[in-house]
Amino acid sequence: MPTAYRFSGIHTEYKQLSAMAEEKETKQESTENPQLEATPIDGMKADSQPAVETQHQDPEKFLAEFDWHNFEEGIDKIEDDKLDEFEKLVEENFVDTLDNEVVQGKVINITERDAIIDINAKSEGVISLNEFRYNPDLAVGDMVDVYVDIREDASGQLILSHRKARVIKAWERINKAYEDNTIVTGEIECRTKGGMIVDVFGIEAFLPGSQIDVKSIRDYDAYVGKTMEFKVVKINQEFKNVVVSHKALIEADIEKQKKEIIGQLEKGQVLEGTVKNITSYGVFVDLGGVDGLVHITDLSWSRINHPSEVVELDQKLNVVILDFDEAKTRIQLGLKQLKKHPWEALDEDLKVGDKVKGKVVVIADYGAFVEIEEGVEGLIHVSEMSWSTHLRSAQDFVEVGDEVEAQILTLDREERKMSLGMKQLSPDPWTDITSKYPVGSKHTGVVRNFTNFGVFVELEEGIDGLIYISDLSWTEKIKHPSEFANLGDKLEVVVLELDVGERKLSLGHKQTKENPWDKYEQEFAVGTKHTAKISELVGNKGATVEFNEDITAFIPKRHMEKEDGSTLEKGEEVELIIIEFNKEFKRVVASHTSIFREEEAKIVKQAAKKAKQKQEESKSTLGDANAELQALKDKMEKEGK
Repeated sequence: MPTAYRFSGIHTEYKQLSAMAEEKETKQESTENPQLEATPIDGMKADSQPAVETQHQDPEKFLAEFDWHNFEEGIDKIEDDKLDEFEKLVEENFVDTLDNEVVQGKVINITERDAIIDINAKSEGVISLNEFRYNPDLAVGDMVDVYVDIREDASGQLILSHRKARVIKAWERINKAYEDNTIVTGEIECRTKGGMIVDVFGIEAFLPGSQIDVKSIRDYDAYVGKTMEFKVVKINQEFKNVVVSHKALIEADIEKQKKEIIGQLEKGQVLEGTVKNITSYGVFVDLGGVDGLVHITDLSWSRINHPSEVVELDQKLNVVILDFDEAKTRIQLGLKQLKKHPWEALDEDLKVGDKVKGKVVVIADYGAFVEIEEGVEGLIHVSEMSWSTHLRSAQDFVEVGDEVEAQILTLDREERKMSLGMKQLSPDPWTDITSKYPVGSKHTGVVRNFTNFGVFVELEEGIDGLIYISDLSWTEKIKHPSEFANLGDKLEVVVLELDVGERKLSLGHKQTKENPWDKYEQEFAVGTKHTAKISELVGNKGATVEFNEDITAFIPKRHMEKEDGSTLEKGEEVELIIIEFNKEFKRVVASHTSIFREEEAKIVKQAAKKAKQKQEESKSTLGDANAELQALKDKMEKEGK
C-alpha cells in the first residue's frame, strides 16, 4: 500500500518537489504533442546544432553519455545528499497512516457543523460534530481518537471517523476488562424486555433484571439514568453482544457475609428481619445480609391461602430460627412459633356437648373444617350436618367463609382433634315418627335417589323411605326405577312398614291406587271366553294376545290348533277361553283349542271350579282375620279409655 506523506515545516523542499513535478508534466505533454517534435531535450536549446551534430557523428557515444534519469523524470537531477536530508526531515515530521487504522488527531478548527482534525498526514480530515455530541466541551487543541476510513479518496480527501474509533477502542477496553476480570463503569440508559440497557464505553450492553441486585427488583425505572459499576460476564464476538452484571460484584462479599452470619446462628434464636419477597409458598426475610424463608405453614396457626394475608413487603417483624444449613446457606424461619399454640391456650372448661361458633375454612366431600379459634379447628362430617340418612356432599350444606354454630361431639386435647355436629342443634325427626308416619298413612314425598331395586323418597328433612320397584305400579313392568320417575319428582306414597330402631321406612306408591287386577280377577276368571287378535308369535312356543293395555295373555303352541287342524296366525281374530289366571304374578294363559275339544273343556271347568273354591276360602280366611283384628282394636280402645 503506498505511503502518504505530509510536509510540515520544510516549505522550501516541498516547493522544489512541486516545481519539479510541474516541469515533468510540461515535458511529457510536449513529447506527446506531434507539433513539438523539435523541442530541445535535456535543457538543450532549439538552435543548438553541435548536440545534434554530435548525435549524428557518434551515436554510440551520445547514447552512452545521455542522462536517461532527467529524460524519464522530466526534472533536473537532485544531489544525493539533498535527497537524504529531505527523507530525514520527512521521517521526523510525517506520520505513516494506513486505511482502517485508529490514530490520535488534534482538533485544529471547529466550524458550525464540523471539526477539522490534523493527524500529521498529507491533508486534514473533517468529522461531523454529530459524532461529538457526547462531548459538548470539545475545543481546538483537544486530542481525539479517529479511525482512518480512507487515506485518500478519489478527490484526495482524508476520510476519518471518531464514532468508529470510539467503538473500536471501546471493544478493546471491554475485551480487556472481560479477560482481566476488572470492573467497568456504565450508565443505565433505559429499560428493555428482561432487563436494562447500559452504556459502557459508548457500547450498549445488556443488564439482565436478575443481575441488577441480589434482591428482587420491583421498580426497574428507578435505575434509569444511574451510573453503576459492572462486571463483564459474557461477550458474543460474532453478534457483538455484551452482558454485564452488577450482582456479580456483590455476590462474593455477600456469600462471605452469609457464612459469617450463619456461623453465629442458633436454633430457637429470635431475630428481626425485613420482608424482602412474597411468594405463593412462603416469605423471604432479610436478616441483615442473609435471607431466610418462612414457609406458608409457619406463618400462622390458622389456615391461609396466600402469605400476603399475613405480611406485607418491607414489613419489619421478628422471626425465630427453626433450622439452617451452613453448607447451602439456607435458613428456615418461623413466625407462628413466637405465639403459644392455640390448642394449649384453649379454654380448659370447654367440653363435649358445648355449643361453639366458628368459620368454615376448608370443605371436602366428606365434611367441613370449622375454625372456632385461631388455629383450633373441628371437623363436621357430612353425616353430622343433617338428620337425613341420604348422605350428600358437604357443599350442599355450607360454603367457605360461612359462620356456623355446632355442638362438640368429641374433644382430644392431646391429639389436638375435635369433631362437631350441626344436626344435633335441631330435633331428631325420628323422635315422634310413629305418630307422624303410622303404617297405612298416605303422604307426599320427593324422589332423592335411585337404586337398582327401588326409589328413595324424602318425606321431610331427615326422613327418607324406600319404595321397592315391585311397589311402584300394579300393571307396568319396570326394569329400573328411573324409567318410572325422575329426581325431584313428587310421589304419593303409603307407609307400608316402619322400623324405628333401624330408622327404616318402607313405602309404596301403587298402594295409593286401586289394584286393577282385583277387577281383572273377575273379568278374566278361568273359563271365561273372550275374542281378540293374535298379537305376536313366540317362536315354536306359542303366541301372545292383548286383551287390554294391562292384560297380555299367552297361548301355548298346543292350544293354537283350530278345528280344521290348522294353526292360528298373527293378526287372526279368534275366540279364546281363559285356562289360567294368576293375580300375584300377573300371569294369564288362554286357549283356542279348548273351545271345541271336550277333554280340554273339562279340564278348564275343573280349574275354574278350584279357582272359585280357593277364592271363597281366601275371602273366608280374610273375613276371620278382619274380625279378629277388629275385636283386638275394640279391646285396645276400651282399655285406652
